[in-house]
Amino acid sequence: MRVVDQLEGERGLNLTWEVRDGILCHTGPRHPATLEGQIVRIADRISYINHDIDDAIRAGIIEESDLPRDCVKILGNRHKARINTMVTDIIEKSWGKPEITMSDHVQVATDGLRSFLFEQVYIGSVAKKEEAKAQRIVKTLYEYYLENPNLLTKELKLKVSREGLERCVVDYIAGMTDRFALKTFEKHFVPNAWMK
Repeated sequence: MRVVDQLEGERGLNLTWEVRDGILCHTGPRHPATLEGQIVRIADRISYINHDIDDAIRAGIIEESDLPRDCVKILGNRHKARINTMVTDIIEKSWGKPEITMSDHVQVATDGLRSFLFEQVYIGSVAKKEEAKAQRIVKTLYEYYLENPNLLTKELKLKVSREGLERCVVDYIAGMTDRFALKTFEKHFVPNAWMK
């Protein structure tokens, strides 16, 4: 919540209770108290499952044929079909009810894909190797910006006296996308000749 409360626009986003509930409960054990929060939670799950499948296929970690057959039979074997099945099911199951949910069979298939991703992608040996690389990149960038605070954004430089350099460096790196962090690492630590 630090990003939306303090960092975004320097004073936060002044979000409603419903939106804050959605952000706080979109992952983890707490169930959102509002329909808005429930939509955020279920949309996030649909999004990351399907995008992570596509990313894992592109990275060569899995193949489309590796997906659990029983899940594919219910949800579809392509990205667009899976999303369409899940969204249509949520609309049909939730219409006129005080809860956003999936039918049992679509929920079981969705949970099956999620479990498959955990076993084969998130905690598999390839993913663990990549996680170690990512941690090394973040640690290296952290140390680099501690040594070169002049490279922080103008807004963060103004906050250093109030919040400390370490906090500002953490905030800067936390605001980076994966792609931007990688490009920044390459810019500062990989010789240009190697990038061509």
